[in-house]
Amino acid sequence: MKLDRSALYVGLMVLAAALAGYMVSLKLARTAAPVLQSGTALPATRPVVPFALTDHRGEPFTNAQLLGHPTLVFYGFTRCPDVCPTTLAMTAQLQRDGGLDGLETLFITVDPRRDDQRTLQQYVNAFGEGLTGLRGEDAALEPLLQSMGAARSVQPGVGEDYAVDHSATLYYINDRGALSAVFTPPFNLAGLRADLATLIAAGW
Repeated sequence: MKLDRSALYVGLMVLAAALAGYMVSLKLARTAAPVLQSGTALPATRPVVPFALTDHRGEPFTNAQLLGHPTLVFYGFTRCPDVCPTTLAMTAQLQRDGGLDGLETLFITVDPRRDDQRTLQQYVNAFGEGLTGLRGEDAALEPLLQSMGAARSVQPGVGEDYAVDHSATLYYINDRGALSAVFTPPFNLAGLRADLATLIAAGW
């Protein structure tokens, strides 16, 4: 009887261990980053540093405005000759197509010296509804850039005649206000739309 009880205890311990392993695997499966076609989901979502900017209407914009809906963020400037207007035209098409559960797009200028509120408002309005322009002086902008892994570099020039190099990445922020995926050029509209739908459905 002692041998039978020992065998029973061992069997129960093995069964409990197997069950625990199975539960862990289920949890990992539920929290694994989704596989994307044209972008990269971060292995773990990360919070966006607290920030305080101003939108193109002159209203305050903080992390609170990121909650409750997914958001695409693009950094650029209004005098950008090619990458910025091309990318924003694509995000505007996403807005017109719809079907992405409240997706909003933010255009954050990396050139606050020349992109005052009026200039930013005129630029943003040219792309239609669904796009919000944001600006902030360097002290407010730099921590946000660093938090999201974005970069900018102002090239020397004379007076107002200078260029700004910047990341051409699209950053995806989930409805909890956390950075969870990035998309780098070249962009594909169909692939981007499919990936955004995947991220939204997965709650990533």
